Amino acid sequence: MKCWNLFFKYFLTSFFIELCLFLGLEKNSMENTSMDIRQLNEKIHQKSAFIELLNLELNKSIVGQKYMMERLLIGLLAQGHVLLEGVPGLAKTLAIKSLSTAISGKFARIQFTPDLLPADIVGTMIYNQQQNQFQVRKGPIFANFVLADEINRAPAKVQSALLEAMQEKQITLGDTTFKLEEPFLVLATQNPIEQEGTYPLPEAQVDRFMLKIVVGYPELEEERMIIRQNINPSLQSKINPVVSPAEILEARNLVREIYMDEKIEKYILDIVFATRAPEKYKLAKIKPMISYGASPRASINLALASKAYAFIKHRGYVIPEDVRAVCMDVMRHRVGLTYEAEAENMTSEMIVNEILNAVEVP
Repeated sequence: MKCWNLFFKYFLTSFFIELCLFLGLEKNSMENTSMDIRQLNEKIHQKSAFIELLNLELNKSIVGQKYMMERLLIGLLAQGHVLLEGVPGLAKTLAIKSLSTAISGKFARIQFTPDLLPADIVGTMIYNQQQNQFQVRKGPIFANFVLADEINRAPAKVQSALLEAMQEKQITLGDTTFKLEEPFLVLATQNPIEQEGTYPLPEAQVDRFMLKIVVGYPELEEERMIIRQNINPSLQSKINPVVSPAEILEARNLVREIYMDEKIEKYILDIVFATRAPEKYKLAKIKPMISYGASPRASINLALASKAYAFIKHRGYVIPEDVRAVCMDVMRHRVGLTYEAEAENMTSEMIVNEILNAVEVP
């Protein structure tokens, strides 16, 4: 009996010591994590100061359209391409050109037409008779900012010429592969009101755009200022370079370092998986409306876009509101609709809203 008492006492003592050590380690670990996040937050707050400077410069030529400009910056910082959809005259081209000027980047504009050829975008091999050899003539895709204007005007063969550049950031001409200069960003526009003579983008290409932004009309007072700027030369200001490409590349690396908690990761996954199996999230009513759900690119891009949004807000960590802020632009072009949904005038935006309202916020 005495031996059992000694053993039991020894066991309790050892257990208590182990528990104290464990709790101490847990406490130290939590304190260290909290300190790391605090230091990261301060670092991001300092390094993201150029965002305000960039916005001030862009506001010289772009009146209103704050939402569009913010999304263009998210695409730039998260290394994602952007698809802009809106009626003509909403400053889509001007916004992209102004952004490239403010960042001292090379700008190229490609006007997509039905008779455009892939070689007109990526370039081709030209035979030089004097040197008796083929030489590379690079196309307009070799720039930092490539504006693909009215991308749905060209057939799929031409549209697909962008795929390698958008995904691998490289172009192959003949036997040679050329790396594209960073930062590299494709900004495509499409007109939603004219369907005659247009070619819808293939799903494989649409999925390679991180964001699809629907550009709306300006407010009345904003349009008043637009009129004044365009009829009065004294109110027009020239965009000056205020940020270097090197600073953008540094900011991209910092965006990847922004802290994202496991609960936020689960929230992102729940949103994406709800498009594939809505019945598991008590959304059985929208299941007949979805022909296909979002791909794993949606999860990756939603996480990156949320981090970029946090960076723009000068934070070193992601909160659920960041995910909700960018979710529509990441998801609206990744949810396929059935004929039944189209017959009932359902849109992908409505389905994404249903999912956001149903999925539990951490």
